[in-house]
Amino acid sequence: MDQAEKKQQVANAAAEMVESGIKLGVGSGSTVNLFIDAMARRGRAPAALVASSRETERRLRVAGFQVSELGDVGDLDLYVDGADEANKNFQLVKGGGGALTREKIVAAASRRFVCIIDDSKWVAVLGQFPLPVEVIPMAQSYVARQMVRQRGQPILRKGFVTDNGNVILDVHSLAIENPVELETRINQIAGVVTVGLFAQRPADVILMAGDSGIKRLERR
Repeated sequence: MDQAEKKQQVANAAAEMVESGIKLGVGSGSTVNLFIDAMARRGRAPAALVASSRETERRLRVAGFQVSELGDVGDLDLYVDGADEANKNFQLVKGGGGALTREKIVAAASRRFVCIIDDSKWVAVLGQFPLPVEVIPMAQSYVARQMVRQRGQPILRKGFVTDNGNVILDVHSLAIENPVELETRINQIAGVVTVGLFAQRPADVILMAGDSGIKRLERR
């Protein structure tokens, strides 16, 4: 089974978890786009939908869904999103698409966070994928120097501006042995909006597609 088939399978499985009447947060990325399409095919609309990015909002509207602001909805029942990396502790690296701050806000406001991935995203130690850090533009060089002190190699994501008007530093060469501690440390650097570590608020459920089908993992 190739990666495209795995993504489609896990998107379909996540769509099966969406019940009418719930308040749903929707993440961003290629697998989530397939999830949106699968949800539209099922024809079962949540009571409220909150998007984690402008691109996701656009896709939801094209698919026929109404989209609400988080401030108008309050806490959400379910959040469905992908990840760039996931480990056995349900901790994630996210932000390859640049929506990490809004994704983290929606995840924090959700009672249950379901992460949908294919098995290529499953790792023993986070950090093989460059760690995204959203930064206020004037703090770019300062934060980059702090990342070097963390033994990372920060590279500005050129030509990219987040939905919040900020820039992203992709930090390479990190072996993230203690994700919770590193998330806290980076978030405390002046000028950092947020880091793409989802360790303090990890996923509750991981749906992972592999050659033998969908594996469902639940955090205890």
